Amino acid sequence: MKFYENLSEAMENLTKRGAFLTVKESDSVNTMTISWGYVGYSWNKPFFVAMVRPQRYTYEFIKTAKDYTISIPYSDEMKKALTICGTKSGRDIDKEKVANIRFIPAKITETPVVDNCDMYYECKITYVDRIHKDSFPDELKKNYPKDDYHYVYYGEIVECYTK
Repeated sequence: MKFYENLSEAMENLTKRGAFLTVKESDSVNTMTISWGYVGYSWNKPFFVAMVRPQRYTYEFIKTAKDYTISIPYSDEMKKALTICGTKSGRDIDKEKVANIRFIPAKITETPVVDNCDMYYECKITYVDRIHKDSFPDELKKNYPKDDYHYVYYGEIVECYTK
C-alpha cells in the first residue's frame, strides 16, 4: 500500500487515541504510547517522524536501533493498553504481559508490531536530531517544563499496511 493511503484516519487516531512506538534491541522489545508524530515526504522518501524524550526507557532502545514500528489502533479496544504503555515504564513492568498486548513479527523490520491494531508503519531510522531549546519557539516551550526536549527520529517507511 502507498504510505499516504488511510493517512487521514491514521493521523486522526494517533492524535485522538494514541499509537504504539515499538523498538527492539538485541532480544528485548519495548513499546510506548505516542500521540505526537507525523507522516511526511523528504529526501524523495516517505517518513514517519516520531519523538522520544531522553528519560523514556524506549530511548535506551532507540538510540542504537536501526528501525522502529508504529502500530495504530482505530478503536477503543486498546485504550487500556495504550494507557499502561504511556504511563508505566518497561524498566518496571513487562508491558506485553501487564497491558495484555502481543508483539508479532513485522513484514520487513526486525522490530515487531503490536497485534490487533489497524494501521502499521515499519520504519528504518535514517536521521536523528534533538530539539534545541535556543531555537525553539517560546510559545511551544510550555510543552517542556522540565527542559526535557525530544529527540526526533526520521524513520523511512519501508512498509505500511492495514490489519
